[in-house]
Amino acid sequence: MQARSALFDLYGDHLRPRGGRAPVAALVKLLAPLGIAPPAVRTAVSRMVRQGWLHPLRLSAGPGYLLTPKAARRLDEAAARIYRTTKIGWDGRFDLITLELPTNRRDRLRLDANLTYLGYGMLTEGTWVATRPGEDIDAVLTESGVRFERFTATHAAGTTGAMAVVRQAWDLGEIGEAYEGFIAEQRPLLAAITVRSDDEEAYAARFRLVHAWRTFLFRDPQLPPALLPERWPGTTAAAFFDRHAARLRPAADRYVDQCLDACTRPNRQKGI
Repeated sequence: MQARSALFDLYGDHLRPRGGRAPVAALVKLLAPLGIAPPAVRTAVSRMVRQGWLHPLRLSAGPGYLLTPKAARRLDEAAARIYRTTKIGWDGRFDLITLELPTNRRDRLRLDANLTYLGYGMLTEGTWVATRPGEDIDAVLTESGVRFERFTATHAAGTTGAMAVVRQAWDLGEIGEAYEGFIAEQRPLLAAITVRSDDEEAYAARFRLVHAWRTFLFRDPQLPPALLPERWPGTTAAAFFDRHAARLRPAADRYVDQCLDACTRPNRQKGI
């Protein structure tokens, strides 16, 4: 688990609901159960500041970092997809984008990753499609510096024809296998967390569960049910995730509150 990715998970799943800020000492303490060393945390924080995701500030407990508006917006969008709080419907239309590819390979890979994250699949090189407009898609494309055009397209052949578009843009078989692998990997780890486990163990297990589930934001476009195969593995995986994320939430919350409290207690004792 990379420190930068873990920090996004930490802020999105635990610190965003608590004001989106925390002292450096708390960040280090909260990532320690994941095996992430303090120097790696500090390096990742500095990188996120340069990229505009975090803003340094002085807290009563010492130096700390606050989510920027851009980061808060991105994490809120991610949370809605992770916990599926937004109902996915479909009006039969596709959002179609044609663009000129960046000449730099790194820029191209970054753009591909951003489009995939926003739910777009590649039809042909330079042509991307989604079943709904991605959040901030125009801003992402403008920021990339490429020329692009967007269209709304309705497949005249109805759902059958739309499925052909889906099969061309996404490998649903591969995504389905990834969901099955997710359950197979997580089941023994989560079975080891029982009522006798302490809060730190439950927190670490839940953190890894959410971290693994979050990777599907970059794989699964979350297609509407009408365009998914029967017995879609993603449905089973979502129920598995929901059950265990909810089961471990109380213990994880206690551990987070304990760590945050421990990092501010000395200052409160001094009357700060």
